[in-house]
Amino acid sequence: MTANSECNGSTKDKRTVTLAGGCFWCLDTVFAELKGVDSVIPGYTGGAVPNPTYEQVCGGTTGHAEAVQITFDPKAISYREILDVFFSIHDPTTLNRQGNDVGTQYRSAIFYHDEGQRSIAEYTIREMEAARPWDDAIVTKVTPLTAFYPAEDYHRRYFEKNDKQPYCQIVIEPKLDKFRKLYEDKLKKPV
Repeated sequence: MTANSECNGSTKDKRTVTLAGGCFWCLDTVFAELKGVDSVIPGYTGGAVPNPTYEQVCGGTTGHAEAVQITFDPKAISYREILDVFFSIHDPTTLNRQGNDVGTQYRSAIFYHDEGQRSIAEYTIREMEAARPWDDAIVTKVTPLTAFYPAEDYHRRYFEKNDKQPYCQIVIEPKLDKFRKLYEDKLKKPV
């Protein structure tokens, strides 16, 4: 399978990808603006406790990562393009942290839905490692998706509803600005 092959992670003409790269509010905000993305659902995956709450996951004892599940149209955007955006908006070289957010719930991970996604994710990481865009090695784990639990409703579009909050202004807004500059031609609407 080549890195440009599509994969089957979803229903009919849509595909689903599940990514963890720090606080899910950041990922939710960025991917919601990307052309070809139909929905972004923040949630929890990779842990041992069924139906965890935000408080449990933040406590770091459930083993879950904060993640987003993205449904996209592969005719408009490829899985590889989504991974390229993912790697450009978080630091995949820091183990169990993004900035000041520390703990296994903030790890960098790709939870694949099928072997095609696994293959493309591993190929992408090898390709990035060879290009060395970061000083340190990539620690992003490529892991099979077992269960995904949607987060509580107030986490959806958190930035849009709370953009004046200090965390949103200090952490999310700079990532969003960087994303918008890098991917201006891939935005649903001009900013």
